[in-house]
Amino acid sequence: MTTTIGEKITKRLAAFATALEKKEQVTERFTCRRMTLDLQPQPYDPALVKKTRQSLGLSQSLFARFLGVSVKTVSAWECGAKNPRDIACRFMDEIRENPGYWKERLSAIAKPATRM
Repeated sequence: MTTTIGEKITKRLAAFATALEKKEQVTERFTCRRMTLDLQPQPYDPALVKKTRQSLGLSQSLFARFLGVSVKTVSAWECGAKNPRDIACRFMDEIRENPGYWKERLSAIAKPATRM
């Protein structure tokens, strides 16, 4: 008789629950991994914001739409009147890590302008 994946998962979870109830050292009986992520965003000065935007080949207007902020906000970041919030910095960190990926994503969602 073949055991389904669901049955295997249920059986292993039951074994884990039993180990917890018996206060066993689960790290000795089960494979346990601990992972930490350093997600502290880099601070962005005006030049770095502009360099990040330019790495995608975007105008301030398109960059603002892409990040979900106003054009005034991007302009304020690039002239130093405001600093980007942590979430925007994290997104820009990701853009700087792999700009090719984001250029590809932008190309995939870009729609040609219609003529009037």
